[in-house]
Amino acid sequence: MTDKAGSPVGFLPYGRQTIEDDDIAAVVAALRSDYLTTGPAVDGFEAALCAETGALHAVACANGTAALHMAALALDLGPGDWIVVPTVTFLATANAARYVGAEVVFADVDPDSGLMRAADLEAALGRIPAGGTAKAVFNVHLGGHVGDVEGIHALARRHGLTVVDDASHALGTRYRDPANGWNRVGEGAHADMTTFSFHPVKTVTMGEGGAVTTNDAGLAKRLRLARSHGMTRDPLDFQQADLALAADGSPNPWYYEMAAPGFNYRATDIQCALGSSQLVKLRRFVDRRQALTDAYDRKLANLLPMVRPVSRRETQEAGLHLYPVLIDFAALGFDRAALMHRLRARGIGTQVHYIPVHLQPYYRQRYGAPDLPGALGYYQRCLSLPLYAGMEEADVERVTTALAESLSAG
Repeated sequence: MTDKAGSPVGFLPYGRQTIEDDDIAAVVAALRSDYLTTGPAVDGFEAALCAETGALHAVACANGTAALHMAALALDLGPGDWIVVPTVTFLATANAARYVGAEVVFADVDPDSGLMRAADLEAALGRIPAGGTAKAVFNVHLGGHVGDVEGIHALARRHGLTVVDDASHALGTRYRDPANGWNRVGEGAHADMTTFSFHPVKTVTMGEGGAVTTNDAGLAKRLRLARSHGMTRDPLDFQQADLALAADGSPNPWYYEMAAPGFNYRATDIQCALGSSQLVKLRRFVDRRQALTDAYDRKLANLLPMVRPVSRRETQEAGLHLYPVLIDFAALGFDRAALMHRLRARGIGTQVHYIPVHLQPYYRQRYGAPDLPGALGYYQRCLSLPLYAGMEEADVERVTTALAESLSAG
């Protein structure tokens, strides 16, 4: 039996939102308020995100892609600049550099974790053509896991690079480093800016939404300009006194200026009302995902070495977005597509995160095909199993049983 979408009844997708009655009430209250677009709920969400991450500034926006683009704009990246991006990520991480005319050099990753290492960053910098200038690295916390952020940050600083963390998967992740103890992703211990996504499959959702956190007031100001048409109403920023000021020297109440074009990347009060309600539950959602991950680890032990979880940094408490496993398809005797079809027939949704971005036609035509064996090794084996806060341990049992049956079917 299937539902209207053609999926088996009781289908377990690889990810989905958890929306509760208080979330619905928060959105209804926003709909009944005086503001639907940018109002007090946006300010409230930004304050809550600062409290959660420990950052001094948070700038909410329309989605995670907008957050990455805003970060590139805030850094004034442009033609002639080169940005290092690990190739195992979603398209938006690399595309943000191209939106501003900057070039991308793709870095390899650890084949067992999908995360960029400091050595991968160093190698990528060595592939920038003569005359190109490396300006930034957009590091990625894949699935909620962090890698060698300390080593990447130190190397970036030696090369004069700004660090932007793409933490679309990692809200709620903490990691311990020898120098500073526990750090929260978004706090800025090893990044100048951190971007987040609040898409429905993420740990918390705004429906669609994003944000950038930073401890740099200047960057925060540039982010806000990029978010809203490049427009300012701050008299301290005005350049045209003849238009800006009344006869008594006070600013005209209607006046605004645009020194450079920005975009309409604003978040709405409706989105931020939902986001604030969800943020209150972040710890519960993170703990639930970790409990499910622990259950997966136990139940998949019998499938080693054919199936194993990705490698993880031991000194972290991850706000997990995904549960990816690595499968030895070469030894299995059938391919990943066949396994995904078998699992779907048993009501289990899976996904691949991600096709290395350097393999996309646009980037192959622009930069050729760099040899990134770690990324290919990861991509050829990875598969994301269902993980979301609404799951029960019985669902994990169902997934792992279906996986074992599908692997043994020959």
